[in-house]
Amino acid sequence: MSDNVAHAIAGAGGGIASMVLTYPLITLSTRSQVEARRAETSVLDAVRRIIAREGVAGLYAGLESAMFGISVTNFVYYYWYEWSRGVFESANVRRGLGKKLSTLESMAAGALAGSATVLLTNPIWVVNTRMTARKNDKTEATSDLPTLENPRPKKAPSTLAVLRQLLRDEGFKALFAGVIPALVLVINPILQYTIFEQLKNLLERRRGRKLAPMDAFYLGAVGKLFATGITYPYITVKSRMHVADKADREPSVVRSLKKIVDEEGVSGLYKGIGPKLVQSVITAAFLFAFKDAFYNLTVQARSRAKLSK
Repeated sequence: MSDNVAHAIAGAGGGIASMVLTYPLITLSTRSQVEARRAETSVLDAVRRIIAREGVAGLYAGLESAMFGISVTNFVYYYWYEWSRGVFESANVRRGLGKKLSTLESMAAGALAGSATVLLTNPIWVVNTRMTARKNDKTEATSDLPTLENPRPKKAPSTLAVLRQLLRDEGFKALFAGVIPALVLVINPILQYTIFEQLKNLLERRRGRKLAPMDAFYLGAVGKLFATGITYPYITVKSRMHVADKADREPSVVRSLKKIVDEEGVSGLYKGIGPKLVQSVITAAFLFAFKDAFYNLTVQARSRAKLSK
């Protein structure tokens, strides 16, 4: 097993673990983004409405597809990031500069990995956003609460059911809705990992040793807080494009941004930012901590496998 694959497996495992821990916050943020035009509600009100309408399980709508999505996304991202990083490190060693990456090299590695990841995984996140937002649940169009005629909320459709309906109603192209803002959002992990790598290098030079998982936890949180705060308007646009019908979908990112500002004001670009920031920071912090732990376990397993041969 190559080191790139070890990092990819660790990233996938860390992503799943952190996703499960913070998924209700993803649900709240996503619904705030796509339902902003329907109602102005606080986070607490949103929680109450979701539980009243769908039960506690409503906070985990789409978790199955999200776990699959994050495992594929992180596996692809970390594989290509470590591969790109290895190319830059080899070039630096040949030039006698050592293996540490500069800020620009970290950003370039992140851009390559992020672009490849977006193109490969966008269909997964389109389906997940629709499941999380419960866009296709017709009961929501008439009432947010159960009624005497319908005391139980309609059962959430499966991932495959949502995918089939999407392909039937809107065609294959709908799976790539929001891919342009998603590519723009490649800057999010670039900023996150660049900040993380530079802070990590600084701490390791000062301490003379590798970071502990708890150190990675805090540095991951700092990087994600900064990155998400800057790029949030594009996250909103991407979510809206994921759930928009073909007839309602704006053809460009700029027009989508303008439409939101015209209809809801600048604040419309930041709907759901509270739970999203909390979720992003906690997820990133756990991800880096879990990834380091999973990577160490993967390397140990690889070493034992070699010794047993």
